[in-house]
Amino acid sequence: MSEIIAGVAIPDSTIAKEATELIRDATDELIYHHSRRVFIWGALQGQNRGLSFDAELLYVGAMFHDLGLTEPYRDNGTRFEIDGADEARKFLVSRGIDAERARVVWEAIALHTTPEIPTRMAPEIALVTAGVELDVLGIGYHDVSDETRAPDRPLIRALKPAKTRHRVPISLAPDAYFGPRHRKLRYPL
Repeated sequence: MSEIIAGVAIPDSTIAKEATELIRDATDELIYHHSRRVFIWGALQGQNRGLSFDAELLYVGAMFHDLGLTEPYRDNGTRFEIDGADEARKFLVSRGIDAERARVVWEAIALHTTPEIPTRMAPEIALVTAGVELDVLGIGYHDVSDETRAPDRPLIRALKPAKTRHRVPISLAPDAYFGPRHRKLRYPL
């Protein structure tokens, strides 16, 4: 049976378990927990937007999205997003996932730092970006219920939010971390 956090079932397929193990072994605690939060935030945003998405593909995309920041997966001649995307595609194809599904994950990871474009693509692509945007930048913060975001909720305890320089979880206080200067962006907080 899969773990459920904030009403979101964490995929427990063999591929999801192997992805979790690889990321757990290859990254530090910060990236591991950030990647899990990206999945949860992305899935919650998918529910909020009424999107139908493949949770396993979203999960693998979220878990691998920062793998290119780590050794031995980093290629200093390539953007880290592409390094992670290439590894995710190899991982999926080696486990029998068809090329089209692997392409969706590749694009989700390769584009996760690109604003706007992912929102016009497959839901899994859009939602990896949405999860990253919420966890790192606070974009979409108000789309998630106060109850889900509350510091004493199981979601927050389970996913160990990253701390900002202000010792406030990034995912809980975008205004405290980023301040009003970021309101000038096209992404209202």
